[in-house]
Amino acid sequence: MAELTYRPWRAGDDQTLLQVWGDAEGPAAEQFRGQLVPDADRDEATGTVWRRSLVAEDQGIPVAAGVVYESTLHPERLWAYVEVARDHRGRGVGTELLRRVREAALLAPEGARPLRTKLASGGTGEAFAVARGFAPLQRSRHVVVRPGTLKLPVFGDGSEEQSSQLIQDLATGSVELSDAVARYYTAVHGWDPPAPLSVGKAQQLFLSDASGAHGAVVLRAPVQSAFGAGVPATKKGRLRAFAVSYASPIPAASAGEADDGEEPTEVFLGHNAELDPGDARDAVRGLLALIAYQHPVLLEVDDSMEAVRASVDPLLETGAAVQLGPDTLVLGD
Repeated sequence: MAELTYRPWRAGDDQTLLQVWGDAEGPAAEQFRGQLVPDADRDEATGTVWRRSLVAEDQGIPVAAGVVYESTLHPERLWAYVEVARDHRGRGVGTELLRRVREAALLAPEGARPLRTKLASGGTGEAFAVARGFAPLQRSRHVVVRPGTLKLPVFGDGSEEQSSQLIQDLATGSVELSDAVARYYTAVHGWDPPAPLSVGKAQQLFLSDASGAHGAVVLRAPVQSAFGAGVPATKKGRLRAFAVSYASPIPAASAGEADDGEEPTEVFLGHNAELDPGDARDAVRGLLALIAYQHPVLLEVDDSMEAVRASVDPLLETGAAVQLGPDTLVLGD
C-alpha cells in the first residue's frame, strides 16, 4: 500500500466515502458521519461550533476520515470520531487519524480538553478506542416496554377528581416542565456536566416543535389546603415525574415482538431532581405504568438514570420489555 496523505475535509468527500465505507455500524456512527463537514470556527451569532475534519487518501481516493468538534451543551469535552474503510483497517490509518485529531484539538477554543466518543458496545470501534486510552463514561440502552406490563397504581384515593389532580397533561411550552427537565438532565449527567441549562434552553432542546416533542404528562404530589382539611386546596401539587413524548424514529418491525406490530412511542421519562431516591423510583414507576398501560413505549435509559433503571431492569429480566440493538457507550480519554 502506498503511503497515505492527509488533508482537511472538502465538499464532496462524503459521497466518495459513503461508497467506500458502506453502511454505518449503528446509529452512533450514522450520527457522526453527519458531523464530517468542512472546518469551522466558533460563531456564537450563528450557533456555529468549532470543528476540524480530516481525510486520509490512498492514491488520491478518500478511504478514512476523522473529526473533532465542540459541544455547547457539554463543553468540558470535545466529540471525536474516526472511521476507516474495512480494507484499510489494521494498517495504522485510524491511529494516525486519531493522533492528528488530538493534535487539532489542542487548538480548540479554551485550549486542550479531553475527548469523548460514542459507539456500539462490542463493535470494532470499542476495541480500537479502548486500546488507545479511552475508557467508559456512560452506557445507554433503547428499551421498548410492552403494554400493560406494570400494574396500574391507584392515584390518590382512586377517585376521578383526585386522579385528575395528580395526573395532568401539560403543555410542552410550560415553564414548570422546562425547569423540571433542565434540573433532571443536569442531575443525571454528572459524568459529563452540561453547561448551565436555562429554562429557555431546555425548552428549545427537549420540548420545542423542532425537538419533535408533541405532548407531556406529569405526575404531581397531593396538595393540602393551607386552611385545613375541610377547605379545598387552591394550589397544584409539586411535579414529581414527567413523560415527554416524541415521534418514534424506530419502525415497529425493529421492535421485534415487543409490541405486536404497534409502533412504540418514544418518551423522555424523568423526575423532580429534588426527590429522595425512593420517592423518585415510586414516581417514575407509577408514571411509566400509566403511559405504557395500553401502548408500547420506547425509552432511552442511561445507567445514570437510577430511578428509570429501577423500573426497567426488572422488566428486561422477565421479558416484559425488550432492548433494541446493542448497548451504546460513551467513552472518554
